[in-house]
Amino acid sequence: MEADSAVVEDGPSLVPLPYSGRRILRKRDMRGGPRSLFDREGPLALEIGFGDGRFLVELARLHPDWNLVGVEISLASVSRAFRRMHREGVDHVRLYRGHGRMVVRDFLDAGSLRRIYVNFPDPWPRRNQLSYRLLQPGFFRMAANRLAPGGDLMLTTDHAEYFEFARGSAEASGIFEESVLPSPPETLRTKYALKWQDQQRPIYHAVFTPTERPSPPARETHIEDMQHALLDGDLSAVRQVAKYVRRFEGGTVIVMEAYRSLTDDGLMFEVVVEEADLRQELLIKAWAKQDGVFVGLQPFGDPMGTRGCREAVHAVTDVLKTHGLTVRQAWI
Repeated sequence: MEADSAVVEDGPSLVPLPYSGRRILRKRDMRGGPRSLFDREGPLALEIGFGDGRFLVELARLHPDWNLVGVEISLASVSRAFRRMHREGVDHVRLYRGHGRMVVRDFLDAGSLRRIYVNFPDPWPRRNQLSYRLLQPGFFRMAANRLAPGGDLMLTTDHAEYFEFARGSAEASGIFEESVLPSPPETLRTKYALKWQDQQRPIYHAVFTPTERPSPPARETHIEDMQHALLDGDLSAVRQVAKYVRRFEGGTVIVMEAYRSLTDDGLMFEVVVEEADLRQELLIKAWAKQDGVFVGLQPFGDPMGTRGCREAVHAVTDVLKTHGLTVRQAWI
């Protein structure tokens, strides 16, 4: 069967991939929660930082009845893992490019997870990087709410100091018990595990099991209606746009560049939005219509309609106001 075409996005660059079904999740796929991702029932497991996908393939073979979601921040890793899934014929794994904290906090339901896997996470070894580490007490508390009764979080790492840091974080959360055990065989066949074993480095493994379910974490990625604005003025008079930064509670918008359209003399603004572990690179278009200059978010890149999108439209409107345009009506 011939595969459909798909892309993995990384700002302005697109990497074409063979695509079958919904193995690579788009932002809008995450809005319906885990039940919307699979066409079957089954225990749900999450791997945060899946690298090239070897472990997810092993896990899919070990647990054919499980539904698996992998989260990874690296575009190249998503591409490699997808090709591996396609090659191995794995059809009950979904891959998402983004932050694991955001997925656990904003897109999963209480008690929805059978297990969370964290294999060889980035240890962020410098003192000023400790806040970047995933396994903080706050993350353990979030995980405890999302894990089902009998569920657990499994950590495998070669980094002794991070291993102790994670154990301390679980203890500080006040709601986990731990078991330090030998690493399961499947965790020793990942890319990094093979590398560290070749170097005869020790590998550490622990299973963290919640003893209670705390209150759910506050969701920070709120989905809102797409926003737009209507302005009066001469759009063709805008010839040069300087970088513009707009800050709002919980995030930042940066208007990077503006490009003139070849078809309708409109302007296309490249905008970066960072909020709550979510980074989006957006296109906001301004173009002349009969009743004025319309400013709106473009669907390119499958934007997630968060407050940051609204603020991005607001930022572009602010930029246009500095060039003499005036706001007639704004839905922002």
